[in-house]
Amino acid sequence: QVQLVESGGGSVQAGGSLRLSCAASGRDFRINAMGWYRQAPGKQRELVAIITSGDTTNYADSVKGRFAISRDNAKNTVSLQMNSLKPEDTAVYYCYAAGGLIRAIIDRPFDSWGQGTQVTVSS
Repeated sequence: QVQLVESGGGSVQAGGSLRLSCAASGRDFRINAMGWYRQAPGKQRELVAIITSGDTTNYADSVKGRFAISRDNAKNTVSLQMNSLKPEDTAVYYCYAAGGLIRAIIDRPFDSWGQGTQVTVSS
């Protein structure tokens, strides 16, 4: 399987910035897409931003213009730069990756989640 380890997060005042990073590890895999989801208390998990191996990106409307996702395909890492943070950005942020485990005949699809990292924005 593929393991995801997140770093970053923490507490910041409104208007501040944070950077999240995530590294994927495992054996014989290729990643098609990596991204970030978040879940606030009492709410469903939602997509924040995602990026494909071809650098196509997709953002939630609520973070467009404030967040930027980037990835390093060679290192299997993804980062999320979060600027102009708002209290409503407070949530647990989860790294996500989807791709294939390389096998002899055909790749075996996988998707993996990180353990989550807390982001708290105070007003």
